[in-house]
Amino acid sequence: MRPIEEVIDSNSESADDDEQDESGGAEFSDEQIRRTTRLARDHGFDGFDSGRAQNASYEDTQFFELQTFMGMVGCGTAQGAARFQFRRGEEYGPHGDTHLRAIKQFEPEALIEGFEQASDRLLSAIASEASFRRPVTAAIDITTIPYYGDIEEMPMVSGMQGEGAQAFKFATLSIVGENIPLVLAVEPIRESSAWDRNPPNQVHRVVRRLVTRAKEHVPVETVLCDREFDSKNVYQTLSNLGVNYLIPTRINSTEREAIETMEANGQAVAVESASVYVESGSHSMQFLYVPSTNGEGTTVFATNLRLGPEEAESFCRRYSRRWQIENGYKSIKNDFLAKTSSKDYRVRMFYFVFAVLLYNIWRLTDFLLKAGVDGEMDYAPVLTAGECVEIVVSALIPPD
Repeated sequence: MRPIEEVIDSNSESADDDEQDESGGAEFSDEQIRRTTRLARDHGFDGFDSGRAQNASYEDTQFFELQTFMGMVGCGTAQGAARFQFRRGEEYGPHGDTHLRAIKQFEPEALIEGFEQASDRLLSAIASEASFRRPVTAAIDITTIPYYGDIEEMPMVSGMQGEGAQAFKFATLSIVGENIPLVLAVEPIRESSAWDRNPPNQVHRVVRRLVTRAKEHVPVETVLCDREFDSKNVYQTLSNLGVNYLIPTRINSTEREAIETMEANGQAVAVESASVYVESGSHSMQFLYVPSTNGEGTTVFATNLRLGPEEAESFCRRYSRRWQIENGYKSIKNDFLAKTSSKDYRVRMFYFVFAVLLYNIWRLTDFLLKAGVDGEMDYAPVLTAGECVEIVVSALIPPD
């Protein structure tokens, strides 16, 4: 594998000769893009090992290549394998049933461990880059993958709003703000449903696992969560982990009374001190009452930072950085996630984790392309997700 410094230096030298577009961004050659994508790909895939026999007919990387291809063309396993063989040769890629058997060798715990190794390697590729800012602001959210099959013997399927609606749920922790938007940790959500005996989901434990993993890779300063994480146990968990938090709260009778008092007094912003007492500890915190970003009404946030009314509104604007997570989920699902109707949770989880890994490879590729170019780092990608996937799928296995 080429050292990261060589790739960045060669990008910088080539970029000096490239013409600049009207927006001031550098144009990159096809060879620069291919070289950088291969580097990012190597950092992403090396942590995954199915544990299959050394004399197996296909290497793990051939299954990764097929999985990438299926996400690119948006089809299921059988059709994707047939189309892939047509493109690369009948003897090159595995059949659909072979592909599924190989994927089932990746147990959920091993997948999480492999993703952790991949995250560490991806971040090591940019450790010396000044444009990667530390400590980071991170955001935690939950996304769903609809499930339409039989719910019997499917303990990882959660009920959704709407009659008969079910889905798989995954929580992620992502870097947000003026930084490279990488997903640092993934956690499956196991919720209690009418058709199983699962205990109620302890969301604060999910938060603890995500933040603990992320802090093994980068220093985390602030964590943003949505209202689904509005609970005292989550507040205390984040406080125990030594990070700041900013979480919108539900508007109940107490909050409504405070908002009515603010309106009567002509106040746009208010700060209320409070304390959290739970089994795992206690800490002082504040509720911040600030104007809603949509211009209608008041939003209430919980934080463990000490802020005055003059600082509250500007600090709460940080919450808008969470929009990057929603855009990230769209890319993961639309550009990288292959289709499947499998009832096997190992398959479902592999598909999602692999799609997140491809998203990270895309984002790292884009970052490395721009790292050697002088000027302020612009995080609008110069390389589309589709372009990155096509390069990965066409060059995953180096020639002999």
